[in-house]
Amino acid sequence: MTDLHNEQAEGVVTEAEQADLIALMARLPHALGATEVTGVFKKTPGDFVVDEVLGFNCTGQGEHVWVQVQKTMLTTLDVAQRITEVTGVPLKRISYSGLKDKQGVCSQWFSIHDKSLSESIIQELDSDNLKILAVSRNSRKLRRGSHGANHFRLRLTGLRSKCGTDSSHELLLSSRLQSIASQGVPNYFGEQRFGFDNIENAFAYLDTLAKRSEENRVPRASRTQRSMWLSAARSSLFNAVLAARVQQGNWDSLLDGDVMNLDGTGSVFLADSEDPALPERLSRMDIHPTGPLWGKGALRSLGGTRALEQACCLRWPTLCHGLERAGLEQQRRSLRLPVKRLHYRFFDSDQLELSFELPAGCFATAVLHELLDYSQA
Repeated sequence: MTDLHNEQAEGVVTEAEQADLIALMARLPHALGATEVTGVFKKTPGDFVVDEVLGFNCTGQGEHVWVQVQKTMLTTLDVAQRITEVTGVPLKRISYSGLKDKQGVCSQWFSIHDKSLSESIIQELDSDNLKILAVSRNSRKLRRGSHGANHFRLRLTGLRSKCGTDSSHELLLSSRLQSIASQGVPNYFGEQRFGFDNIENAFAYLDTLAKRSEENRVPRASRTQRSMWLSAARSSLFNAVLAARVQQGNWDSLLDGDVMNLDGTGSVFLADSEDPALPERLSRMDIHPTGPLWGKGALRSLGGTRALEQACCLRWPTLCHGLERAGLEQQRRSLRLPVKRLHYRFFDSDQLELSFELPAGCFATAVLHELLDYSQA
């Protein structure tokens, strides 16, 4: 077979992999069974409010200025660029802990590495869609993923039961919310992380990376693009493993060879199936099963769990091998997402307000996915 035929065959395989993965991401299974209510989300920016919870205090001294802002219909990168324009501080000296959604009202912290920057200049950032909430100083910059949690306040409108009376949606949603509060939800990455366009770009980038690595050439991409596409590939593979375990009904239970995560930490350990304490710790959500964030190196899981993870991820070899070539290391992420401080109320016959807290790096859409079938206005 000629090289041209090989390239054409590889292209067909890559397209098939891509279509298969996108189809799966569009129909991720529900732990509580098919949803029974429909609704509308993000009709206005105020329907999605998120507040970053640092979990620690600034020292009040140091060469890093820390600024808490509230942004409306702006991305985190939009705010960072505006800080650069107003203060004159280069973008590379501006840091943040997490990327916040554009479609909503979000508060978060930024750090600016400039020991002479005055608070009066910071106040010049204030505008209709960007409010300064607090200014402090710290001895260190704000690092990615360093905040403790995010607190969400969401409003859903146009609630309708898929079958039943006009008011039956309240009973159906209340039942699911009680289950969510007691047992958590599958810790899916949200579409804002993987994104269908990002999946397509990830396949194209990693496929090109494989071909050009043989020629010692790297495909052109900005650091932001590369990070986004690698993240999309990794999060999609994780979702695929989690979806398989949700379908099998063991996403929140202990399997042979599972790697466990200690709740609220990045600590993981290989489960000892003969440890009598593990089932009880699992039931009170002190520990959670994990899935792979794919990269080079051996999976930390063993036995049946490793076999399941390999079978799921290697359905998409372009992504697996590409992530390894890109130099990412194997990591783990909890399969179960505890939903803390959950409160809700119904009003105006077809609307619901709910609030809850999630660990950093987790998605409110994972909660909504388990709750109802929603569309975004």
